[in-house]
Amino acid sequence: MENQQSKLGFTKFAETWNGRLAMLGFVIAIATEVLTGESVLAQLGLM
Repeated sequence: MENQQSKLGFTKFAETWNGRLAMLGFVIAIATEVLTGESVLAQLGLM
């Protein structure tokens, strides 16, 4: 247990997952725009 690194904060592990989830969110946003014909902001009611 003492040898394990913390997985919270600005660690390589956390930043890797943050990047992966950001890429996934971007792809999902683009796919929904293509499928619905509306921008993400319009879908959220902001435009």
